[in-house]
Amino acid sequence: MFELLDAARRANTTISVCLPARNEESTVGHIVGTIRRELVDRLPLVDEILVLDDGSTDATAAAAADEGANVVAVASVLADLGSGHGKGNAMWKGLHASRGDIVAFVDADIRNFGAHFITRLIAPLLTDDSLVFTKAFYRRPLHGEPSGGGRVTELMARPLLSYLFPKLADIVQPLAGEYAGRRHAFERIPFAHGWGVEFALLVDLCERFGRESIAQVDLGVREHRNRPLDELGAPAMAILATALRRAGLQQVAPEITELVRFGDQHDIERVAVELRERPPMIEVAEYRAKFGRSQSA
Repeated sequence: MFELLDAARRANTTISVCLPARNEESTVGHIVGTIRRELVDRLPLVDEILVLDDGSTDATAAAAADEGANVVAVASVLADLGSGHGKGNAMWKGLHASRGDIVAFVDADIRNFGAHFITRLIAPLLTDDSLVFTKAFYRRPLHGEPSGGGRVTELMARPLLSYLFPKLADIVQPLAGEYAGRRHAFERIPFAHGWGVEFALLVDLCERFGRESIAQVDLGVREHRNRPLDELGAPAMAILATALRRAGLQQVAPEITELVRFGDQHDIERVAVELRERPPMIEVAEYRAKFGRSQSA
């Protein structure tokens, strides 16, 4: 890992790690502590650890702060631009709140987190100037079996990529929550508020910078909280809407839509699905002022 530190110093590149989190007190402390001990104290590769607390009602903020993270309340960032909801909104706010030239995003519910989740993600960006984005892939256990996780990936995201965006059909884990990118790339694309954010980032970065600018990184095995089947319909719908918008098949999309489903007694249930998107951060005056950016490409 010392070669990565040398590469970062030679390029004068700073690195931020951002964890969007809501009610993840059981796992966020271990993740933050591992990064701090291994990649801040022992090897000063990571310049800051931000936990983006998205309205947690448990001890997420305290657990993260106790282990050395800078905890930022999502609602407090760019508050004048209106409230938002969802992981993508938290990430967009994190892009403004962080300062690194490279920004790595990591989910806060990982149970088997190791420092390699960060080092493997950022290594290609430190050693290959042609890359702007790295995307994790891994094996995902489910209910004690060695594989089987990633059900929304297999039933929704992968068919959409294969049919509508074939240049990205080789992406192993399109919905992986672990990825890193250069700030100058992230700031030029919109962020979907909710579950569509991973799909949107992948498609938009490919469209703007080319498929060759995206690398995949093997992280081995990822263990996390698996959602029950009845909680997967809303994420799938958000991803579908995100894909249709980017394929030009839905010119005017609603900000929020509704998934209609049925309970055990066949009673109708309506679930709101967030479809709003934040604009490219480069369009935000406060961001341009903070980083000395020009809005021109």
